[in-house]
Amino acid sequence: MIERYSQPQMKKIWSEENKFDQWLKVEIATCEAWAELGKIPKEAIPKIRKAKCNLERMAEILKVTHHDVTAFLSSVAESLGEESRFIHLGLTSSDIMDTALSLQLKEATTLLEQDIAEFIIALENKAIEHKHTLMMGRTHGVHAEPITLGLKIALWVEEMKRNAQRLTAAKKAISVGKISGAVGTYATVPPQVEKIACTKLGLIPAPISSQIVQRDRHAQFMTTLAILTSSLEKIATEIRNLQRTEILELEEPFQTGQTGSSAMPHKRNPELCERICGLARLVRGYALTSMENITLWHERDISHSSTERIILPDACLVIDYAFFLLIPIIKDLNVYTDNMHRNLELTRGLVFSQRVLLALINKGVSRERAYKLVQNNAMKAWHKKENFLNLLEADEEILTHLSKPELASLFDYNYYLKHVDTIFERLKLNRAPRNI
Repeated sequence: MIERYSQPQMKKIWSEENKFDQWLKVEIATCEAWAELGKIPKEAIPKIRKAKCNLERMAEILKVTHHDVTAFLSSVAESLGEESRFIHLGLTSSDIMDTALSLQLKEATTLLEQDIAEFIIALENKAIEHKHTLMMGRTHGVHAEPITLGLKIALWVEEMKRNAQRLTAAKKAISVGKISGAVGTYATVPPQVEKIACTKLGLIPAPISSQIVQRDRHAQFMTTLAILTSSLEKIATEIRNLQRTEILELEEPFQTGQTGSSAMPHKRNPELCERICGLARLVRGYALTSMENITLWHERDISHSSTERIILPDACLVIDYAFFLLIPIIKDLNVYTDNMHRNLELTRGLVFSQRVLLALINKGVSRERAYKLVQNNAMKAWHKKENFLNLLEADEEILTHLSKPELASLFDYNYYLKHVDTIFERLKLNRAPRNI
């Protein structure tokens, strides 16, 4: 649980090596498109496909040019010889950078989709396991009526499925290429080149672009990630709340030898869930930055560029890491059913107040009078710490409508389980747990 983040795939996607590999992939696909249209000799393509970018050499050139694309092109040219004149033919920097960025985002989203799928299975398994595990439902942080832990987690399952749908839509929005020249007019590179190259790359040509792919697409992607991490924060926050000493119904795993405090040896803190909550704030901040990037001067400036070098890789890495933390938490969650039962009994039967209210109404008592009768006894139970049922059984007016056996029958926890199966069937959570 506390091992270092060790999943290399997302790191590799956002590495400098992969970024320049994607740039080169776009350049080669563009050359292949030009060759199909007869602008580049087809016999030049085999050598162009073997082009390389030497990162050390590129860094040397960059010290002179102060422009990463020209440094990249010079390094590639050194690996080719005379065929280098066909590289970047009719293109502008953003043709390469934005199209390659879309490839990286598409790759990263595929990993996040796998994370969500794995997380959903973990949640489904835990929901099924605790389908009928009775616990206190709370509103405003105050005891309301009983629910089950399975229902609580099933709610998270459905939310994560919506997040999966949002992520698929965001992936589609960002899976576009742009090879349309300096201001998007195709004056130096015809639309056919863009179409052929994008098809080779597995992207859709942007229907229209300026010098760049428009940043509302990236904002859609980032706001989707912000919603996703907010859902993860919601789940982590609930576990944190239910881990409080006074409640202690759930607890994130705590391993042998683990310590919670340098000063207090007894501490078992929800530090992983707290970490997830902090990271969610970071991603929401990134989403705001992505929306600010939508507005650029005329056909393009680079005010968005510096921020995107941070927010896009970081957000993807952060969410992948959050899943890395939260999936094991859910799988190995400590569930304390004895404490759940203790908390159900904490208010000495007050959780059944609505059942008594409805029973009185069904006997012909007005809602206003029934509410007053039940509330008066409930407040006595609160303040005097007396048993709610005993107070009701001593209320002569209530006994004119409900007998003691009728009152006692209302204090049945199974009443709150009667539609749990229906909800699980609606969510298609009526199967055996699956392996992850």
